[in-house]
Amino acid sequence: MQVQVHTDDKIQGGESLARWVQEECVARLERFRDHLTRVEVFLTDVDAGKSGANDKRCRIEARAAGRDPVAVAADADKVADAFTGAVDKLVRALDHDLGRAKDRNGRETIRMAAAE
Repeated sequence: MQVQVHTDDKIQGGESLARWVQEECVARLERFRDHLTRVEVFLTDVDAGKSGANDKRCRIEARAAGRDPVAVAADADKVADAFTGAVDKLVRALDHDLGRAKDRNGRETIRMAAAE
């Protein structure tokens, strides 16, 4: 699973922030690693440097092999809070999306057979 981190020029943290985001993504998405090929994290400051409520946004797009991408977003006052909110949403979205590919007995469904 490849993790790419993109930030706008208003987000502070540089390489250490990117490293933390990559490590957290790998740790939090560990159980999906066999399904995911790439995860892209976009961190932006919505107010372009001005302070305000919920002005930091994190958008995460996860690409699973043979499936449509799953994208989520979260806003918060701090970059770290926006990221953790988005990655929590992503875990729930991946559970839902990848869970639909199997029936209740763990067998592949027609949805998976049609995708191949």
